[in-house]
Amino acid sequence: MRVEAFAIGRRWAEIQEAARRAEGAGFDRLAVPEVTGDPFLSLGAATLATSRIGLTTAIAIAFPRSPMITAQTAWSLQLESGGRFTLGLGTQVKAHNERRFSVPWDKPAARMREYVESMRAIWRTWEKGEPLRYEGEHYRFSLMTPEFSPEPMGLPRVPVYVAAVRPTMIETVASYADGIRLHGFCTRRYLDEVAMPRIEAGLARARRDRASFEVCGGGFVATGPNAAAVGNLREVIRYRVAFYGSTPTYRPVLELHGWGALADELHAMTRAGRWAEMASRVPDEVLDEFVVCAPYEELAPAVAQRFGGRTDSLELLLPFDLEPSLGPALAALRALPSRFTGQPAGW
Repeated sequence: MRVEAFAIGRRWAEIQEAARRAEGAGFDRLAVPEVTGDPFLSLGAATLATSRIGLTTAIAIAFPRSPMITAQTAWSLQLESGGRFTLGLGTQVKAHNERRFSVPWDKPAARMREYVESMRAIWRTWEKGEPLRYEGEHYRFSLMTPEFSPEPMGLPRVPVYVAAVRPTMIETVASYADGIRLHGFCTRRYLDEVAMPRIEAGLARARRDRASFEVCGGGFVATGPNAAAVGNLREVIRYRVAFYGSTPTYRPVLELHGWGALADELHAMTRAGRWAEMASRVPDEVLDEFVVCAPYEELAPAVAQRFGGRTDSLELLLPFDLEPSLGPALAALRALPSRFTGQPAGW
């Protein structure tokens, strides 16, 4: 299993230091989300501070950016990092696309497929000299002159992972992406009864091998050097569960457990602006379905029980203080078996 260090809300100098600490501790990748800043800029800073660790957006929001712009940015990060970059994309939800970014929301699953396909066509033009001809319903690209074509980089193609929560998006992503980023707002039951069957169906439909498709995440993890640290992070995650549970897009996860009334209550609280009260409405029995809680020395067995044989990589919130016990915990996690063996070669 691969282990990612999740770094959020840091200035560039801080992200560089975080990246160095994550690399030194033995994490496989540094994952930066798009929350209050641009994850690509943060990963550019991290690239200059590291030499081994993988770098990924987790995730960058796709539709407000042209595929051409994202292709250029990803190309630069892959080149400057020496092939360590993975592009993680997500659709975000309808309200944020329309009201926060002022972009259309239409057929998100089909549009995301075209987004990834068109980027790959652009990359092949730059690396292989193929004419740029991509014609889809949502995206069309047919112009690329030598003036705007970077030199071939001689590195592997940028892997593209796509985030998914709902069944249709999960199955579609498995048919074309290099990997899937399952949301932290995911229970073991949702993983077993919805996510994994839809992944297998998407792979089968496209005649793809599970060993070349990476499944990332699928739940929250609260860990630390002692019980107090675990408990503190558990309460942070309680709010995350309330926040995501209030969003209609994520409602099917709660409904699977018969918690539709909780989804209604949380959604009503957001509309009333009662954000600070939401976490208190998530009872322990609900929280326990979403989060693995264990100190470092007990983490690997707890993760194996929850994720074993299902997911291939895991996110841990990067701690500001790296305790000595973190190293053995990471080694134990990395020793857990994974069905993913690597991306296929070629463009």
